[in-house]
Amino acid sequence: MHMLRNGAAHRLVGDSRSIEDVRRLIAKVARNRLPVLLLGETGTGKEVVARAIHEANPCGQFVPIDCGSLVGTLMESELFGHVKGAFSGADETKKGLVEVADGGTAFFDEIGDLPLEMQVKLLRLLQEREFRPVGALQWRQLDLRVIAATHRDLKSEVAAGRFRQDLYYRLNVFTIHLPPLRERKADIPRLIDHFLDGRFHPSPEIVETLLSYDWPGNVRELQHCLERLAALRSEGALRAADLPSALLYHQASRSVGQLVAMVAETMEDLPLAVITPKSPVISIDESERQAIAVALAATGRERARAAKILGIGRTTLYRKMKEYGMD
Repeated sequence: MHMLRNGAAHRLVGDSRSIEDVRRLIAKVARNRLPVLLLGETGTGKEVVARAIHEANPCGQFVPIDCGSLVGTLMESELFGHVKGAFSGADETKKGLVEVADGGTAFFDEIGDLPLEMQVKLLRLLQEREFRPVGALQWRQLDLRVIAATHRDLKSEVAAGRFRQDLYYRLNVFTIHLPPLRERKADIPRLIDHFLDGRFHPSPEIVETLLSYDWPGNVRELQHCLERLAALRSEGALRAADLPSALLYHQASRSVGQLVAMVAETMEDLPLAVITPKSPVISIDESERQAIAVALAATGRERARAAKILGIGRTTLYRKMKEYGMD
């Protein structure tokens, strides 16, 4: 766990330049209570950064608000609360999430999913520092820091009419871009140690696969992968085959690519269509079939030599060829 210089702890793990830049921006923006907009792909740690900003200068509560889950007729009540009798079923007065955050931080996660009618009310909250619960006659003042996050391109959303331009400008006072994990792979070993917390150390083969994968789900996907490995590890010896299917397909695709590169170096006249994998993401069966096809083409269908290139026995090769209809 890293520490900010002012002593606030947070879970931004890694030593890459991009993460150091994010830490520097957190320390800078934490000195005031201006709105902050966090931009980044799903799973890059936007809530971790939002909590780090709050904890760097803690005041009041940190209240996460999932804009994607705010649906239906009770949306306004969930955000701004209601008074008793405001609607059928409102048997008592209820505080909304923004009032709970009064004096602290309201984190609007996936702000791009907030409906337009709620965007108008959020804009007033930011401009006037006031809100009105459902059924109330009076506006109420509050003081809170607003941090918003989204994986969407808000400029495009504004152009498409799905996000208010005035709200975008109001939120876009201080922006922090979170890098995807594929752009900071040097941090993966530190993340592995952080998430596994000493429970076990993956084999070099597994670590190599984790380092080579592009992680479209970013840090969250890596965390879930490591949690799966930890659970399987408790049931016995851990193998590369215990990796999630996406990583197994990736590993298989890499194996085909490596074989293709090796064969291409020595077989310049091999047809390109034979030595090029059909897809960057392939099934394990398809990767085996492609590898066998490449080896057979490279050896003029001399099965003994093909088996040697593949690193398998001839009997295994014959069985696989029959299985894939390659006799």
